[in-house]
Amino acid sequence: MHIAFLIVAALTVLANGFEMVAGFARASFVRGNAALVGLAPKWIVPLAVLKGAGAAGVLLGLLGVPLIGEAAAIGLVLFFVGAMIAHVRARVFHNIAFPAAFLALAAGTLVLGLLD
Repeated sequence: MHIAFLIVAALTVLANGFEMVAGFARASFVRGNAALVGLAPKWIVPLAVLKGAGAAGVLLGLLGVPLIGEAAAIGLVLFFVGAMIAHVRARVFHNIAFPAAFLALAAGTLVLGLLD
């Protein structure tokens, strides 16, 4: 179980770290997706900060501070539940797999971390 946790948590850190950088860079795919779900452009960077904080917290959990890692994973789960809600409310289903995948990674990190 420990190896599964390490793999899923590492993927969570990498994926959210990438999304943080893309948000800070205001990448075209980030702006496009935000527009599709009705998110004002001014929220892109603050949301990128939240993703980065989640990634950093999960990384701290991997480095030996499990309570921070678990709290970060909970935060990421809540964040991506919100992203899923935004997609459903806006009826944007063609790319809902992306927030679903991030949600699955965060939830997997949380559950495997608690079981570890």
